[in-house]
Amino acid sequence: MTIFAQFATAFGLGRAGKAPGTIASLVALVIAIPVMWLTGWMGMMALALITTLFGVWVADGYFIEVDKDDPQDCVIDEFAGQWLTCAIGGLAAMPGDPALSWGGFVLAFLLFRLFDIAKPWLVKKAENLRGGLGIMADDVVAGIFAGVVVFLFAYSGFI
Repeated sequence: MTIFAQFATAFGLGRAGKAPGTIASLVALVIAIPVMWLTGWMGMMALALITTLFGVWVADGYFIEVDKDDPQDCVIDEFAGQWLTCAIGGLAAMPGDPALSWGGFVLAFLLFRLFDIAKPWLVKKAENLRGGLGIMADDVVAGIFAGVVVFLFAYSGFI
């Protein structure tokens, strides 16, 4: 397995049977919880941005390797999008409370998957970009949309 394949598929996680995007998002969420508790939304945002930038390069290399527009087993984009959702939602955390509530994490997962699968207007438009940028862009936009909704729910005290 090449370096591009290793990172793009999250070391083979993307090749795990059915619903690799959902499985990757769930693993990303499990990682996000302690990261947010330890570093708050800023640490989560840094991880999401680093993963996004690295992911564009990795996904582009993988795109060239497999010669597919958006290979289903490429799941690094799910990590970036899920982490971005959590980071944006975490902006509403009270001072001294660095993370989302348990309900906030669940909502972040559900909304990110909803926006990623349903692909509303801008998410669908972002998906039309080519190469690694296109592979990453739709999940980043879905993460932003989901994160804003989570933020609104958290800020209003619903979660």
